[in-house]
Amino acid sequence: QVQLVESGGGSVQAGGSLRLSCAASGNTYSMYCMGWFRQAPGKEREGVAVIDSDGRTSYADSVKGRFTISKDNAKNTLYLQMNSLTPEDTGMYYCASGLDCLDMDYWGQGTQVTVSS
Repeated sequence: QVQLVESGGGSVQAGGSLRLSCAASGNTYSMYCMGWFRQAPGKEREGVAVIDSDGRTSYADSVKGRFTISKDNAKNTLYLQMNSLTPEDTGMYYCASGLDCLDMDYWGQGTQVTVSS
C-alpha cells in the first residue's frame, strides 16, 4: 500500500551535517503521520522526530535544536536535516508512516548514518 525509500545517509565527522530523504509511493492518503526512527547496534529502535498532517512536530530530547523534520506533500517526500552530529547519532535511520504517530504502519529499509569522532 505504501512504499518508503530512504536516502542520504553516509559517514561524517563529528560536528558535520547530513540531510536524509524518504520518498513515499502508493496510497499516501494513509500517511497522517510520518517520522524518523533510528537503531544503534545492541539497542532498541527509538523515535527521532515525527510530523503530522497539520505540520506539528515532535522531537526526541537528544536531537532537539540539532535536527529538523520537514515534508513536501507535493513530492511525497519526508526530510530530516541533521546538524552538529555526534557519534551517539550513529545508527540505522528508518522512515515510517501511518495513521497513528504512536503505531506506524509502514517502514522503509533504512539508511546508515555513521559519525566519527
